[in-house]
Amino acid sequence: METKHYNVFVIGSGIAGQTAAEICAKNGLSVAIADKQAFGGTCAIRGCDPKKVLLQFADLMQKTTQLKDLGIEKVPEVSWKYIQKFQKQFTKKVPKHTEDDLTGLNIDLYHQSPKFISENEIEVEGKRVTADKFVIASGLTPRKLKFKGAEHLKISDAIFKLKKVPKSATFIGSGYVGMEFCYLLSTLGCKVTMIDRGSQALSQFDSFLVKKLVASMTEKGVEFIFDAEITSVEKLRKNYRITYTKNDKKKTVKSNIVFNTSGRVPATELLALENANIKNDESGIIVNDFLVNETNNNVYACGDISSKSLPLTPLSGSQGYIVGNNIVKENSKEFKNPLVPSVVFTHPNLATVGYSEEEAKKRYKNIVVFKGDASTWYNAKKANEKLYAYKIIANKRTNEIVGAHLLSLQANETINIFATAINNKMTTDEFKKMIFTYPSFASDLKSMLKDS
Repeated sequence: METKHYNVFVIGSGIAGQTAAEICAKNGLSVAIADKQAFGGTCAIRGCDPKKVLLQFADLMQKTTQLKDLGIEKVPEVSWKYIQKFQKQFTKKVPKHTEDDLTGLNIDLYHQSPKFISENEIEVEGKRVTADKFVIASGLTPRKLKFKGAEHLKISDAIFKLKKVPKSATFIGSGYVGMEFCYLLSTLGCKVTMIDRGSQALSQFDSFLVKKLVASMTEKGVEFIFDAEITSVEKLRKNYRITYTKNDKKKTVKSNIVFNTSGRVPATELLALENANIKNDESGIIVNDFLVNETNNNVYACGDISSKSLPLTPLSGSQGYIVGNNIVKENSKEFKNPLVPSVVFTHPNLATVGYSEEEAKKRYKNIVVFKGDASTWYNAKKANEKLYAYKIIANKRTNEIVGAHLLSLQANETINIFATAINNKMTTDEFKKMIFTYPSFASDLKSMLKDS
């Protein structure tokens, strides 16, 4: 069997792996990178980017529906065929461009998931490869569900290949991916059922706002079934029968297609990490603040697979930068948890940054909670939008803003203003002195800080 050696071998071609590989190659190291899927990573090919292309058409349909008879005479029709064609303009060229960029830096490419043989050796494409350093950036993979008929489930990737909007669909799992695609398909005319074993959707987001969002989606036709356990999925002639138990009673629902959106787990199954003494758990590859594995010092991890990461592209790129620099110069860059805003692209957007109310209560002796419904405010009324709410949290002793949670048409943008405020330890008084454009959603933020 042929044996090759590299200074650095990277597993995963998403933004984290690409960034680390490029830094190492530009500093004169011999580098190789492997990926069992198309080069470019989840976000660019089958995640964030194409998803947002699709969602803007749902946003258009939602907006025109709200303004019907207020100036819009007829809600437009959309062509799913052309939407998908447009979406592919953003994804089709990514693999080749990524490979061209990497090979242009003399980085060798492998199109297979490697398997560790020992602490410094892997097997990939029928070759044995040794390396001084390994970078694991293989990301996350859909969680496998174990019940009868689970093989019939589709993952979210399949939505980007749908030839038409199904008449009905069931999502198993109400995390942000499930909720976003639930919103997309239901707005485009699909009858959607959302089933979750938990008691609420979007468990990592503020419950006050989540309940409002779920109520709104329910009014628009989505059926939510919480505290339910799936027992089987059966393929029928045209549909699938999903059987679940709730309150000890067996129930069923039928739909054209069933999606597993129950979450994602570290993509380590194919790597045989035990052969290389690489410590890992459900959080991913266990690393220190320099993103070095705790039990194999020649292994780094960055991006979603790292135990110190969140599934967010900007954080993946930052960690890839740290790993690349630490390989070039040992322990030169240290990872420190940044303040990371997060958003669910439903209608309206649900966004969060900083501490939740529960976390703030544990951290500070006293807090102030500014909470309210803003559906009667100008920016909601002019769009005929019934859903607009917020919760802002401050440390009572210092008056500093420590958390913000927004449910609004522009929450994906305005949450960044609160992220800036928290990063700069702004007090509520300082924030209210700022001047924003009017009438904008940003101008509403100061009004949210009035005494609750």
